[in-house]
Parts: sequence; C-alpha cells; structure tokens
Amino acid sequence: MSAPLGLLLLLGLPGLLGGRPRYEPTWGSLDARPLPAWFDEAKFGVFIHWGVFSVPSFGSEWFWWYWQKEKREPYVKFMEANYPPGFSYEDFGPMFTAEFFDPNQWADILQASGAKYVVLTSKHHEGFTLWGSKYSWNWNAVDVGPKRDLVAELATSVRNRTDLRFGLYHSLFEWFNPLFCEDATNVFKTRKFPTSKSLPELYEIVTKYQPEIVWSDGDGNAPDTYWNSTGFLAWLYNDSPVRDTVVTNDRWGLGSICKHGGFYTCSDRYNPGHLLPHKWENCMTIDRWSWGYRRNAKLDDYFTIEELVKQLVETVSCGGNLLMNIGPTHDGRIAVIFEERLRQMGAWLKVNGEAIYGTKPWRAQNDTVTPGVWYTFRPTEGKVNAIFLNWPISGALELGEPQAKLGETQVKLVGYKEPLKWIALGEKGMMIALPQLTLKQLPCQWGWTLQLTDVK
Repeated sequence: MSAPLGLLLLLGLPGLLGGRPRYEPTWGSLDARPLPAWFDEAKFGVFIHWGVFSVPSFGSEWFWWYWQKEKREPYVKFMEANYPPGFSYEDFGPMFTAEFFDPNQWADILQASGAKYVVLTSKHHEGFTLWGSKYSWNWNAVDVGPKRDLVAELATSVRNRTDLRFGLYHSLFEWFNPLFCEDATNVFKTRKFPTSKSLPELYEIVTKYQPEIVWSDGDGNAPDTYWNSTGFLAWLYNDSPVRDTVVTNDRWGLGSICKHGGFYTCSDRYNPGHLLPHKWENCMTIDRWSWGYRRNAKLDDYFTIEELVKQLVETVSCGGNLLMNIGPTHDGRIAVIFEERLRQMGAWLKVNGEAIYGTKPWRAQNDTVTPGVWYTFRPTEGKVNAIFLNWPISGALELGEPQAKLGETQVKLVGYKEPLKWIALGEKGMMIALPQLTLKQLPCQWGWTLQLTDVK
C-alpha cells in the first residue's frame, strides 16, 4: 500500500471504504446528504394519526393536554358529562381496542389512493406506542388495548400488497412523562428522558420495522443537543438497515425546523404558494380541525375532493410533496368519508398521475393570466403540464406563460385522444380550444391536465 493511500484510509475520507460517504454527527455534515430520489418522485403520501386519543375522539388528538393541562372548558365539560369522577386519561388505554383493524384492508385503501408512501404515528405526544416497546412498559398496544403489534401488522400488509414505502412518525417528547418533566424543570441540563426513553425507541423502531421515512415531531422546546438528534441521524444515515433509502424531516429540536434535516415541513399545513429552494412537504388534514378522528365532526369540517386536488397540484407545482392525513377510529376503522376522499384522489391520479409523479417544477409555477392553472415539468420528455382546476365556460383556455411555436407545439388533454387546436398570443401566451364534452365524456373530474410539447 502506498503511503498516500494509507494516509487517506487512516483519515477515513468518505467514499474510499465501500464507496459510501460517512456522515459526521454535525448539521453541516448531515445536511449535505442528498435526499434519496424516490421521495421527490413520490409527491403524495398518506399520514395516519392513531392512538389512545382516538378513544375520546373529541376535539383534537391533543385531548389529554387540553383537558388536564390547559383545562379547556369544552374538554372538561365533555369528561364531566360522560365519564365518572376520577377517570384518568390512562383509563382510555384499555378502550383503544382496534377490533375492526384489518391491515390488509387499510393497505388496499392506501394503494387505491394513488399515494406512494404512508406515515403512521408509532407514538404521539401521549407516549403510547403502537408497538410493544421495551421502553414503554404497560403503555403500548401489545400490553394494553388491542394486545397487537399494530406497527408490524400495517408494515407487513403495506409491503406485501402495495408499492407504497412505509414510514413512521415518532414524537420526541411526551407531555406528562415524569422523566421529561424533570429534565424540563432542570432546563434540559439533565438528559434522563432522551437517554432512557426517546432515543432507545427510535433505534428500536428503525431496527425492527425499517421505515423509509422517519418523521420526527414534538421537540418539547428542548434543543437538538438534548435529544442527541445529530448522533441518531449519523447512525441512521451511516449504519442503520435503511441508510441508503431513508428520508427524514426537519423536526429534531428547537430551532431545527425549516433549517436542518432531510425535507422541510416548516409548519403544519405549510403551503407557501411559490417555489422553495429546498425539498419540502405540506402535511395537512382532510378534517380541517384535527389530526385524530373526531366523532363530532360535521360534513363541512372535511375538505372536499376539489379542495384536496387543489392542495396537491399547488404543492407539487412548487416543488413539495403532499402528506394528507386521516384519523382512524379507536376500533380500527378508516371512516368512510376518509376512504372516499382517498379513493377519489386515486381516481384523479389514475388519469393525471403523469403530471404529478416524477415531475419537476417548471420555470413558472402558476399562470399569470388565468387563475387556478398550475404547471409541472417532465424534463426527460420535455413536456410541460398545465393543470387547470376550472373548466372555462367559453370552451377556450388562455395561458399567459407558455411560448408556443407554430407547426411544432402540440397540445393534448390527458385522457382525451385528439390533439387540441391552439393559437399563439404574441411572443408569450396561447389560447387553447378545449373539446366540447358532456360531463360523462370528461376524462376526470376536479381538475384536468394539458400536456404541452415543444413550448418554452
């Protein structure tokens, strides 16, 4: 071995051993890791918020906090009217029964939605784990309630029956865990909670279930140094069983959101409406007001399919992914309103998927002349997709952005065979004649795609 090469190996420079870079437990090093390509190509995923909060299924998945800590009046009154004095949140645990949970049925609904990944709440801020965690004694789905490993069952069904990638949400902090409360009192100078609970759980779920998304949340106002987030992520990217394909978000400690990690979430229901320089995700809920299931939700509380398609199109045009949330019931059902929305999205994507999956943002995100028109781009085929959300009454659609070339530019309505006629409007812009179709003849509902070839 020549001296220079030996020296390089001793220095452990990236790429020499096994051709794989090693990441240091610093944000500078971790943030330089390229995001695995599958995530940007996927565009659409389904979030599932399920836990003990699904038992009261009232108000919000933050039920315990609002009832016991903030003592909000609707929650206090709800408990007084419906449960005996002295009833504790822990008493809801055995009532989280999941008797109707059929992971194969869930997987089939997820596949029908057109989603390319799913993220399940393995543990929310209440601390209850949906797997039999060694670190959550008697407050997990194997010891209490369903007496089943819900994470394992869904992971198996998703992998056996679908082409979706399986991901897990995990809350770093727990509202009322005594160890966390003690550390918080000590202004996080002690680290009893992350070393004995939070970090061991993270290593456990990654090793056991090999999720390809680790969706972290809930920093409890503690910095990433308290959570040792960079140490965990270095292991995840270097040595874990999912090191090559795993993606992570940006919620790894106070101040890390929208700055560090894999893709950025920036806030819940984040939809900036313009192109961002970093890969991002819009995580939002079909129920406008809650991530968990609510028995008292009204029809108006749920987004319509038209509103959801709009969210997807706007998000993808601006370089983001949409993570659309459903909240199953305590007994393991996906409520029919959620199932309908998921299947409607799948029906729309069946027709318009090529304008969504694997696309890149175009030079313009939305049209300058006609509102409700959003663009995506397929670089390999050189196709620009103009997705329009309102069918014009006039039968003609004016686009202010594309530069068309006479004799070269072609316009096609996805799902319709004949090419469409168009005229150029000066140097920039074009008017497209849409076919006269009855409602039944339309290729789809809720939004349509024009495929433009040879435009600038």
